[in-house]
Amino acid sequence: MKVLVVGGGGREHSIVWKLKQSPKVDKIWCAPGNAGIARDAECVDIGAEDIDKIVEFAYTNKVDLAVIGPEVPLSMGIVDALEAHGIKAFGPNAKCAQLEGSKSFTKAFLARHDIPTAKYKEYTDKDALLADIGVFGFPMVIKADGLAAGKGVIIAQDADEARAGIEEMMGEKRFGDAGDLVVVEECLTGVEASMLCFVDENTIVPMESAQDYKRVFDGDKGPNTGGMGSYSPSLMFTPELEKRIMDEILLPTLHGFQEDGLDFRGVLFVGLMLSDDGPKVIEFNNRFGDPECQSVLARLDSDLYDIFVSVCDNKLADQEIKWSDDRAVTVVLASGGYPGSYEKGKPISGLDDVDPDCVVFHAGTAMKDGEVVTNGGRVLGVMCTGATHDEARAKAFDNAKRITFDGVHYRNDVGTVRR
Repeated sequence: MKVLVVGGGGREHSIVWKLKQSPKVDKIWCAPGNAGIARDAECVDIGAEDIDKIVEFAYTNKVDLAVIGPEVPLSMGIVDALEAHGIKAFGPNAKCAQLEGSKSFTKAFLARHDIPTAKYKEYTDKDALLADIGVFGFPMVIKADGLAAGKGVIIAQDADEARAGIEEMMGEKRFGDAGDLVVVEECLTGVEASMLCFVDENTIVPMESAQDYKRVFDGDKGPNTGGMGSYSPSLMFTPELEKRIMDEILLPTLHGFQEDGLDFRGVLFVGLMLSDDGPKVIEFNNRFGDPECQSVLARLDSDLYDIFVSVCDNKLADQEIKWSDDRAVTVVLASGGYPGSYEKGKPISGLDDVDPDCVVFHAGTAMKDGEVVTNGGRVLGVMCTGATHDEARAKAFDNAKRITFDGVHYRNDVGTVRR
């Protein structure tokens, strides 16, 4: 079978890496890919959001399955476009992609189906929002409604920070049109966790649990990022908690999809707050969370291609999905200055010095004059597995230290439990 993976980050590298292990997959393309993906697939110079060219490529090359990695092309309707040309595509259609593309859409969905989440209010007028500062107390959670690359959330500790954040979001338009509508939520307290689920029209199957680290600095300090590391399974999860999440969140979500006519097929990322009142939904995403997927997919013992096809064909219930008992930890190496401004083109050394049982997933890399250089904020994810969590964590940091580039930065507390 021939597969096209759309995207060029660490998520897509981990997907390509796992698909390459399938005996049913003969050929993998990735558009646009990156320097690391090029070792495992043939990279195609087409941007992930250039839907017409992607459809043309997939149709011309008789692609059997297209796997859509990033959220933006999903929101743009890439799955609808591919399926209109008879190409099987893994990922939700444009209607379902609103679950990530609009915070307002998701909050209304959660409220309508009595799924636990934070209280919220919506604002389209900056002055009205300024007059309502502290509506749920502080910290005040302020979210741009649309897509903002995982960075459109401001957690203001006081009124001054709230005013500055509102001005940045609605006045200066830091996140563009994404900030035309703003959602304000009560601040939930507890431990954040992530659950990725395979979903088709009839079935929702949670993957192994994971935790990620959104803030740029140790101790969950500094601005939000796309994710500075992850581990799986979560040390916070118990069988009792997993049952509660299934009963109170996942099954009501599936039933909500059915009631609302949302033909969701793909991966649903459920961001959770494990609060004293029980698990509550922070957000939905329409795709593998990154870097959570790097740790989760490393533990998948089943054929990922078979799972993808079963979801597309609404036959997920027929799949027996197996997981390794190993633990996995991923440490993200980021460019200095990220998530603010940073320089690109820094040569990377040590990529071939990692242990053979660890994997370096490329997120923001490129080739320049025959060597791998930085080409993004999050550059690499160093993923290692072990029989125990502590073993996997020690290996991940030991191998991360072997890779260097000018300005390299990573969190030292990835894999520790946050309370």
